[in-house]
Amino acid sequence: MAIKPIILTLSFIFFFALANSQQYSDPECAGRRIHIRDLPPQFNLHLLSNCSYYPLSDDFCPYLPNHGLGHKTHNQTRSWFRTDPFMLELIFHRRMLDYPCLTPDPRRADAVFLPYYAGLDSLRYLYDPNHYNSSSQHGLNLFRFLKHRDSPGIWERNRGHDHFFVASRPAWDLSQPLTNDPPVWGTSLLELPEFYNVTVLTFESRAYPWQEVAIPYPTSFHPPNTAMLESWVGRVRRSRRTTLMLFAGGGGVSASPNIRRSIRMECDNGTGVNGGDGGSYSTLCEFVDCSNGVCEHDPIRFMRPMLQATFCLQPPGDTPTRRSTFDGILAGCIPVFFEEQSAKKQYRWHLPEGQYGEFSVFIPKEDVVFKGLRILDLLMGIPRGEVRRMREKVIELIPRVMYRKHGSSLGLRSKKDAFDIAVEGTLEKIKSRLQEVSVH
Repeated sequence: MAIKPIILTLSFIFFFALANSQQYSDPECAGRRIHIRDLPPQFNLHLLSNCSYYPLSDDFCPYLPNHGLGHKTHNQTRSWFRTDPFMLELIFHRRMLDYPCLTPDPRRADAVFLPYYAGLDSLRYLYDPNHYNSSSQHGLNLFRFLKHRDSPGIWERNRGHDHFFVASRPAWDLSQPLTNDPPVWGTSLLELPEFYNVTVLTFESRAYPWQEVAIPYPTSFHPPNTAMLESWVGRVRRSRRTTLMLFAGGGGVSASPNIRRSIRMECDNGTGVNGGDGGSYSTLCEFVDCSNGVCEHDPIRFMRPMLQATFCLQPPGDTPTRRSTFDGILAGCIPVFFEEQSAKKQYRWHLPEGQYGEFSVFIPKEDVVFKGLRILDLLMGIPRGEVRRMREKVIELIPRVMYRKHGSSLGLRSKKDAFDIAVEGTLEKIKSRLQEVSVH
């Protein structure tokens, strides 16, 4: 794939957008003005040119087209792409250029966005043997630039409290203690005191650092207009649910007790049963094998089965969160969680914590693995009317967890998507933080 033309196109778009950002006096922009910090390309676009460099990591060159959305799943579609979730930094950067309240003057800004591709920059420390022992250096070059080489007043004005960036990895990958000797997996970006004041949007946050906030993984659905969104929502509502529960993923093959193993054992014993929503389930449990990453860039493999399922099981894997949670919501499939860290304690802006009982089911994994609770029995016991209400609530969440396509129609921009909610939450968080700092 020719990467250079893609990078040149992105460079032109980013430069043009920055050069044409305006001073907004619109009252609607009060408290919402954002300045995009002009960073050298070594912190963003140049990282894309290394897309096939790391031998132990996947080649992400195929996922750069369409400003990080990837190639279309087929030629006729305008909404479905082979999106890699690790491209969120590029996707978010591109969407920031459409933000209606940009300002070229940092003194007028309520927040400062750093277009730093932190997750992509981490790859050299995670997968390049030449950098294993220097993972504590991840991010220091950026800090030096922010503090010394660019207009120092932008950083010093609030000591970085008004800055934010996106890191498209779980926070655990970027939080290796600085004291680890020798270093283990991960980098120390989020452990650097230099960045303690900066708000970081990640796939998965830790429980204690105030500056980390989890935002949804990008799915493959990026509609360009309201008609495309409404068409999909209509299909989701009409879909006949012939499977009671579905698990799309891998793992669960080891002999040691774990939640994925328990799920697969239940799925192996699935048969037909009268449906909880008034129909008849031809399948109690369907297992979509996504081992070895075969589903990652092929949404057809799992979206069709999810459209036919009433409940989608979301067990933790290497980390508590899963992109599949958001794929399932797009399909109108009621999520079943086994850890609160999988979603409830993560996506507070996008999935309101007090409403989880209205759109999801929670089953402690210990009850399944060690106490013999059958997931099937619990789900079949939910009254059909409650199932219908839960599904409708899930469908209402679809706009909140999707990232619409850049340059989308004005009509679709009136509906807040995952990006809009993330920016809105960030502005409120920064405002609150600045008030706290000013008091002290």
